[in-house]
Amino acid sequence: MATDPICHMTVDEKKSKLTSEHEGVTFYFCSPSCKTIFDSDPHKFGHPKH
Repeated sequence: MATDPICHMTVDEKKSKLTSEHEGVTFYFCSPSCKTIFDSDPHKFGHPKH
C-alpha cells in the first residue's frame, strides 16, 4: 500500500490509476484533485519533510 502525499490516505498501488512520477519515484493518489495539487508543485510534496 502507498500513501497519497497530499491527503495521506492509503492507496492500493495495484488498483490506482492516478499516478505521477517525480525524480524517479512513482506517487499514487486517491483522487484526481490530490493528483492535480501534487502535479502543480511536485517538488513541494515529493520530498519528505525533515
